[in-house]
Formats: sequence, C-alpha cells, structure tokens
Amino acid sequence: MTQLDVRPEVGDTESGGAPEGGVRGKGLGKGSVGLVGSAVIGISTVAPVYCLTSTLGSTAGEVGVQMPAVFLAGFLPMLLVAFAYRELNKAVPDCGTSFTWTVKAFGPRIGWMCGWGLVIATIIVLSNLAGVATSYFWLLAGEITSNPAISALDDNKLVHIATCLTLIAAATAISYRGMTATKGVQYTLVGLQLAVLAIFVVMAFQKASTGTFDTGLDFSWQWMNPFAVQSMAAFTAGLSLSIFMYWGWDTCLTANEETIGSAKTPGRASLIAMVVLVGSYLATGIAAQMAVGSGTIGFGLGNPETSGNVFAALAGPVMGPMLGILLFVAVLASATASLQTTFIPVARTVLAMSTYEALPPSYAKVHPRFKTPGRATVMAGVATGAFYTVMTLVSENVLTDTIFALGLMICFYYSLTAFACAWFFRGDLRKSTRDLLFKGVFPVLGGLLLASVFFKTLYDAWDPSYGSGSTIPGLGVGSVFVIGVGLLALGVVVMFVTERRSPAFFRGEILTKSTPALVVED
Repeated sequence: MTQLDVRPEVGDTESGGAPEGGVRGKGLGKGSVGLVGSAVIGISTVAPVYCLTSTLGSTAGEVGVQMPAVFLAGFLPMLLVAFAYRELNKAVPDCGTSFTWTVKAFGPRIGWMCGWGLVIATIIVLSNLAGVATSYFWLLAGEITSNPAISALDDNKLVHIATCLTLIAAATAISYRGMTATKGVQYTLVGLQLAVLAIFVVMAFQKASTGTFDTGLDFSWQWMNPFAVQSMAAFTAGLSLSIFMYWGWDTCLTANEETIGSAKTPGRASLIAMVVLVGSYLATGIAAQMAVGSGTIGFGLGNPETSGNVFAALAGPVMGPMLGILLFVAVLASATASLQTTFIPVARTVLAMSTYEALPPSYAKVHPRFKTPGRATVMAGVATGAFYTVMTLVSENVLTDTIFALGLMICFYYSLTAFACAWFFRGDLRKSTRDLLFKGVFPVLGGLLLASVFFKTLYDAWDPSYGSGSTIPGLGVGSVFVIGVGLLALGVVVMFVTERRSPAFFRGEILTKSTPALVVED
C-alpha cells in the first residue's frame, strides 16, 4: 500500500457526501486494470477509425495536402497537456481528474465549471458515437445481405432512434458492470479496428504505387510543413478538427483509482495511447492522400460529397468489395467500443463531484458488487439517449453544429487543467529542471495553445457560415457559437443553483489544495 497523503476513510459505499473530518473512500474496484488495459481503454475512447472516417476529409478540405502536418500540430498541445495530467495524477490520483485538480488549484467555481465542460463534452460525444454506430450497423447489414432496403432503414427516424437507444442501453449496461467487463470487450474491439486500419494503409500504399486513381499524389515532405497552410483561419479550423481526433486519451486518468499502480500507470498508459494514435493518424492520412489525393473531385479526400464519411466512399475502391466490408465492421467496432468506454470519464467525474458535495449525494453511490458509480453511469446513459432523441427529431443541423461546438468544450477544460498543473506545482518549479519543464513550462505552453484555439474558434464561430452554415433566427449569429457559449452559460446557471443546495463546497470547506488524497492500494 502506498501512502499518498493519508486521511482516514469514513462512511460506506452507499452513502453520499464527504463526512466531517475526512474524505470518504469512493468504493471503486481497485486494481481492476493494468498498463496495457489502461492504454487500450484510452485508445478505445478516442476511437481512431471513427475519428478518421469523420474528420479525414474535413481536415483535407480545410488545409489540403498539409493534413499530416495539422495532425502533428494537433498532437503537440495534447502531448504537452498529457504531461500536466501525468504530474497531477502522481500527486493526486483521483477519478475526478480535471475537476478535482482545478478545484485544488483555482478554487471551487472554476473547478466546477471545468468538470461541467468535461461532462457536457462527453455526453455530446456519446450521442454522436451512438448515431454513427447506428448508421454503420444498418449500412453493414445492407452490405452483408446485398439488400439496399435494409441499409435504407437508417433513413427512417423511428428505426434509427430505436436502434441508437438500444446501443446506448447496451453500452451503459456493460460500463455498469465494471472495469473488468469493459476491459475484456475492448481488447477485441480495439485490436480489430487497428488491424483493419493497418490493412487499409497497406492497400492504399499499394494503390498509390500503381497509380490506380488519377487523383493520387506523390509523397512530399512539404506535407509535414504546417506553415504552408494557406491561411490562419484554415489552419485553426483544421487544428480544431485535429484536436477533436485526440480527445479521450484522458480516460486512462479517470480510471486511475481502479488501475494497478494508480500514481504512475495511468500517466504512462495515456502517453502510450497518444503515440499509437498519432502513428495511426499519420500513416492513414499519408497513405490515403497518396492514393486518392486531397482534392475536391472524384475520390479526393476533400470532396464535399464524401468528406463527412471517407471510409464509406473508399472502402470498396481501395480494399475491394470483400475486404471493404471489414472497414465497415471496423468503423462500427470503433464507434461501439468508444461508446462503451466514454461512459468511464463522465460517470467517474460525476462520482467525484458528488463525493465532494459539488453535486447531489445520490450520484456518489457505488454498486456494492460491481464497484462502479452505478447511478452516475445510468444518468449518463439516460442523458445521452434524451439528448440524441431530441436533437434528431428537432434538427439534424443542430446536432451537427453541436459536434462542431465540441472543440470549444475540449479546449476549455483541457487548457484549464494545464494551467492548474503549473499553479498547483508553482512551489516545485525551482527544485529541478525536470520540475520546471514538466510541471510548469510544458503545461503552460499546452494550455496557451489550446486557449488560443478556443478563442479563435469562438471568433470564427460568430460567422453564420461556420459549421453547417445555419443561424439562430433573429440573432444573425452562427449556431456553433450559440450552442458552445450557451452550454457554458447553462453550466454557470446550474452551478449557482447547486451552490444554494451545497454551500459548503463552494465556500471551500470540502476540497482544497491541502485536502489529502485517499489511500491507494498498489
């Protein structure tokens, strides 16, 4: 047992709140996941195949052949922020991660809003993942049966919503049963999608070498130069998409209380996940660009008719009719796997917020058998299903613009966490060069980069042409801006309502920098 700042654990797993005189144990199942399992869960949450089919074409449409350079540019702030997460996790391995750390650094209100940003972003992603998984389920069913009528069922809103809710319920049930069940499913799904992605890359390089497609390009090192992007607006838009493609690696950290070696393993796992992701993205982007180019005609990645779902367009031409079905399976597996693991950060953040009295105490209940935040997991599932159903019935454009607004949420809470690291460890920065770099310089640089993207995206999103091009009647402002700012404003309202019910937390009496961490068993 490693003593990390010991405070006696009081209370039991069925009672909520933090009793006077100590922070109670949350009751999660310790030692459920090792290094490999943690890294797999991080990769799964990001869903590389789903991210690639959704954003590969859009990124090429924004920055052209500089797409690989933008992938690297998006990796840089994420890597710098990952160092901040690693250092904070060593000191405070708490499943509340960004929420807990920013409260300790900046106080309850900023910390609460940081937690809100994480929770809302996760619920939005869950709804989008469920929708993509549903679409590929019916697309795959139609391909296997060679029956276009079955594929067309996805166009039926009632069938689509019913299938989507079924997938959300299944993912909620698996996550509810604990990290062991989650880990077992993920090994298969992540292994499948990475293997199929590797086959696609090899076959794309083969098609490029034989000049199968007229739009194909010869490789150039100029593709790796981010300064060659035609404009700052295009670069920012591409960077925002790239940042979204890396979002989710921090799930390794939110599962820290359930990981073997809680102080070190999650940080190492997150770095492994990041390396696998950037390697996959670069290989796929370069191979696809060499095979079909980044233009707007034919199979070019920037073709607006296919850029929203690149693999659906390239599966058959690149891999052939038989192997092409595997790519459909991989996208479905990617979205399904991520749908399941994405419940981990939202449920455990809600658990931590409830434990420290920042949310109602009922969400602090942990299932006595599965050792999971059962009520928080179910709440996330219900919120996801309700959000997706309403958005689908009201307007598909609203859902699309909500996904674009995700970049704002991601940059918001990641940058706050990075700045929190430097402030939390400000007394350590003169102790050694390592402390200065990893606890101060790197996190601040990462935070500044993400904050810059946040404000630039906010500025660009004011234009009604941003995102789907839709506007809010009577305002003349882009829907992406209204949704992004509106969700943050809603968080402020909810925070003040919560403050009236839980004044002790907001007075700084429950969670402060000096509040000891729980005893963690290694």
